[in-house]
Amino acid sequence: MRPARALIDLEALRHNYRLARRLGGGRALAVVKADAYGHGAVRCAAALEQEADGFAVACIEEALVLREAGIRKPILLLEGFFEASELPLLLEHDLWTVVHAPWQVEALERTPLPRPLHVWLKLDSGMHRVGIDAASYADTWRRLQALPHVEVAVKMSHFSRADELDCARTGEQLATFAAATAGLAGETSICNSPALLGWPDARADWARPGLMLYGVSPFAQAHEPASQLRPVMTLESKVIAVRELPAGEPVGYGARFVTQAPTRIGVVAMGYADGYPQFAVNGTPVAIDGRPGRLAGRVSMDMLTVDLTDHPQAGVGSQVELWGNQIAAAEVVAHSQTSSYRLLCAVKRVPLEYRG
Repeated sequence: MRPARALIDLEALRHNYRLARRLGGGRALAVVKADAYGHGAVRCAAALEQEADGFAVACIEEALVLREAGIRKPILLLEGFFEASELPLLLEHDLWTVVHAPWQVEALERTPLPRPLHVWLKLDSGMHRVGIDAASYADTWRRLQALPHVEVAVKMSHFSRADELDCARTGEQLATFAAATAGLAGETSICNSPALLGWPDARADWARPGLMLYGVSPFAQAHEPASQLRPVMTLESKVIAVRELPAGEPVGYGARFVTQAPTRIGVVAMGYADGYPQFAVNGTPVAIDGRPGRLAGRVSMDMLTVDLTDHPQAGVGSQVELWGNQIAAAEVVAHSQTSSYRLLCAVKRVPLEYRG
C-alpha cells in the first residue's frame, strides 16, 4: 500500500477545544465545516461531542452528514438557509441558522413554522461580505423577535483582520458591533480563532473556534496563548527511491533544483494530488527519520524529492513528515505561497488514520 497518510490526533483536538472554551469564558461552537478543515468532520465531531457545546458548518448539506452519523448536539449553519423551502428541514433536524440578509428575514416572515427556529442574526460590522448593515440591525432584530416561530438567540458578527494583531480594524468592528446591538436582548458571538487568541476584549457568550481547533496558529509571529495549541494532523509518507547524483544535475520538473555537489536525492510518495502545496520552494522543511531535512525540486502530482545528502542512514523506507509535531504547518505555509486554511483543507486522497 502507498505509504502516504494523515494521522489525526483526536486528543489534541480535544485539548485545543478546551483551550478555546477556557479562553472564551463562555460556550464554544466547534467549527467543523469543509470536512473539519480536511480532518474528517464526522470523526472530529464524534470526538468532541461529549464536551462541545455545539458545532458550526457552512451549510445544511454538511449538517445533515453529521446528523446522519448520529451527532445530536446543536449545529449552526454559518451561511444560513439558501431557500425558504429549506426551513422545515431545519426544524426537522433541529438545526440552528444564521440570518444575514434581508431576503432571509422576508422568507421567515412569509413562512409560518410549527415551532420556533433558533436564529443567530449576523451584523456586517465591517467585513462587507454578508450581514445586516448596522443602520438596519436593530429594526431587523425587532422584526424577527415579533415572529412567534423565530427565536432570535444570538447577536453575531465576524472579524476581517483579527489575525493582524497591530491592526486597528478589529477595534473598529468591535465598536460598530457594540453600537449596533446596544439595548438588544440575547447573547453575543463575535470571536473566531484569531480573536479568541489575540483579542481578549472581543470574547463574549459564544466563541466559534475553527483553525485553532486543528492546532494551527492564525498568526504569522509567535504568540501566547497560540503556543499552547497542539497539532492535530501529521502528514507523512516514506522514501520510495534514492538517486545518487553528481554536481550539475537537475532534479524534477523544470530543473528548479540543480545539484551543486554530489547529492543523494530521496523520492517521497507525496504530491500535490494529496494536498501538499505544489509551489513549495526548494528548502521547505521536512523531517526525515525525525531529523531536519529539506525539499529539493518541484513538487509533482504524486511525488516530491528531498535532499538526503546529510542523512547517510536514510534510504528507501525512511519516514518523512511533511507537517505535524516536528514540522509546524506554519513553516510549510511560509515556504509555499498559501495559507494555513488552504493547506489543511487541500488534503485529500491520503487515508486519514485516527488516534486518541
